[in-house]
Amino acid sequence: MSFKVAFIGAGSVGFTRNLLSDLLTVPEFHDVEIAFTDINEHNLSMVTQLCQRDIAHNGLSIQIQSTLDRREALKGANYVINCVRIGGLEAFALDVEIPLRYGIDQCVGDTLCAGGIMYGQRGIPACLDFCRDIREVAAPGCILLNYANPNAMITWACNQYGGVPTIGLCHGVIHGHTQIAKAFGLERKDVDIICAGINHQTWYLSIKHNGEELTGKLLDAFLQDPAMCETEKVRLDMLKRFGYYSTESNGHLSEYVAWYRKRPEEIPNWISMDTWINGETGGYLRVCTEGRNWFDHDFPNWMKEEPRTYTPENRGLEHGSYIIESLETGRTYRGHFNVVNNGTITNLPDDAIVEVPGYVDGNGISIPKVGDLPLGCAAICNQSIAVQRLAVEAAVHGDEYLLRQAMLLDPLTGAVCTPPEIDQLVDEMLIEEAEWLPQYKDAIAAANARKKEGFRIPTQKNNKGAARKATATIEEMEQDRSAVNKAVGDTDKAASIH
Repeated sequence: MSFKVAFIGAGSVGFTRNLLSDLLTVPEFHDVEIAFTDINEHNLSMVTQLCQRDIAHNGLSIQIQSTLDRREALKGANYVINCVRIGGLEAFALDVEIPLRYGIDQCVGDTLCAGGIMYGQRGIPACLDFCRDIREVAAPGCILLNYANPNAMITWACNQYGGVPTIGLCHGVIHGHTQIAKAFGLERKDVDIICAGINHQTWYLSIKHNGEELTGKLLDAFLQDPAMCETEKVRLDMLKRFGYYSTESNGHLSEYVAWYRKRPEEIPNWISMDTWINGETGGYLRVCTEGRNWFDHDFPNWMKEEPRTYTPENRGLEHGSYIIESLETGRTYRGHFNVVNNGTITNLPDDAIVEVPGYVDGNGISIPKVGDLPLGCAAICNQSIAVQRLAVEAAVHGDEYLLRQAMLLDPLTGAVCTPPEIDQLVDEMLIEEAEWLPQYKDAIAAANARKKEGFRIPTQKNNKGAARKATATIEEMEQDRSAVNKAVGDTDKAASIH
């Protein structure tokens, strides 16, 4: 079987290497064409060397096409995997640090809230450029598999404005499914679920084992686990109040709604510091920074370690390779995908991107109708969809008024800030992220003029957050190389390090 898969943003060691390993585990795929492209030549080179060494170790003759020329990488591609972070960690730090000046304390800041909205403003125009190139040089019918965040916003823009069929992929449903099975003392394969909503706010509507519906018993099952009670306080509180468990981690979920992070003194009551994803202020920024620094420092040792072996037992759970396998071989795969709603969830807008069950085989990707979400779950999703729609339109058209409206309507941003504070926050973010926001040239000039006149609202310039950890130094990470290597390769969100 011969076809071409191109990776955009391939300088991400965790994501690119894992996805390629999963793909080349499929026996029929040992002659596929692979292309890597990135804007960072150094990181692209390192990841290419690691992956090429894995390929050789497994006796395959594939030669990775590694190039800074995106159009060359996309030429003739049947599938494109997008895992970029526009602006890299420099811009990501601004997404976290600037809102902190206004009291907005984010754990991640890449999906909703002030950070996620600005991440979308940078990412959407770039991804529309990717779509233009795909339309012009990729193979007819090329599918874009989007792993980049904010996933729903980017997938929305690519489908509505990019002219390329785009599927958003995320592993949140899989992780929650594993937690649920464990709570009942079962294996994930023995628990059947129906999960639906929007990315990072998806709800386990049905949980069955041997035909028995377990949804109503889930809260009690979780409350029997002392670790869950300590690390998932936000998720369990939401389960208690809305009746359904949400896919996303404690820290992520806490920044999507208005209630858990609006008062600094109360944030520690809702989070756990055992691992970043359970609520640490700027936790994902910290682990991404540590990962990038470590990979740069330790790369020669990575090249000396045992290469990856492409065997079924080493295959991960990310959807991408299974979708491609099903489309190419006809083998059936069931997963949860982010797609244009088009009536799949009947009480969410048709144009929104929803995360729902899907089936893939040689005939394509099939999405069954879910019907209505429970009213409370739908209300939460609809609030977020309103923010997403405003943010997408703002990013596509460079409309600062829609951008400000998205910030006003964002649950946590609105819970913490007044409208004048949000106006000043947007000005600061536009000014400091200007190099990645060409569509806002006029708005940035006006914001700079206001800044010269003097911003009038005092900010918390030294606010480090309610639950911050210091970024580890290379010397500190040297104390436990194996743990750090695992963290870099297996970061919960498959961190981009370019």
